[in-house]
Amino acid sequence: MKIAIIGAGNMGGAIARGLAKGSIIDTKDICVANPSNAKLDALKREFPAIQITNHNEEAIKGADIVLLAVKPWLIEQVVKTLSLDGQKQMLISVTAGISFAQLEEWVGKPMTTFRIIPNTAISQLESMTLIASHHATKEQERFMLDIFNEMGLAMLIPEKQIAATTALTSCGIAYVLKYIQAAMQAGIELGIYPKDAQRIVAQSVKGAASLILNNDTHPSVEIDK
Repeated sequence: MKIAIIGAGNMGGAIARGLAKGSIIDTKDICVANPSNAKLDALKREFPAIQITNHNEEAIKGADIVLLAVKPWLIEQVVKTLSLDGQKQMLISVTAGISFAQLEEWVGKPMTTFRIIPNTAISQLESMTLIASHHATKEQERFMLDIFNEMGLAMLIPEKQIAATTALTSCGIAYVLKYIQAAMQAGIELGIYPKDAQRIVAQSVKGAASLILNNDTHPSVEIDK
């Protein structure tokens, strides 16, 4: 199973790193395309087996999955220049605000397509990833869940929920990090060394998440304790 990732920015690079650390896609079967070399070279240093290129068409040649990790204002131009095989390839879009209807219009034909909303913790195999599907079979949906569950926790949602869930997962991780930043600053002001304060708060957040994810409980119950 070969995957082409178009875009090596924050999210494209994070997904490439997560896939390379996983076991479902061989690192040698990951090809990342980006117009400039700095981010590609960084990926290659971390994962020598990963394939890199400056040419999108070269990346998608022979790929079973084409993953678009480009900015919203670039995606139409990128999609229209790709020679996608609607029968043999699956398309994944990480680009916010771009609907299945828009993607299908730009591709010019029906195609198995997924919209995914991960967060940057995917590079640490700890993402919360939401997945919506279009023209996909149950087997294809299951395969996508398998891939992204290996990089954290994945969940299927209808497309209409994407805007709301983006605030909870993709932007949501930044809200959690903002809390960590604020709490550690408070600790520093109380005389705790910065690195110690950061570890204390980060572990507390990790512990709180584990209580919820690993037990049949509710935040209110844990707060009362």
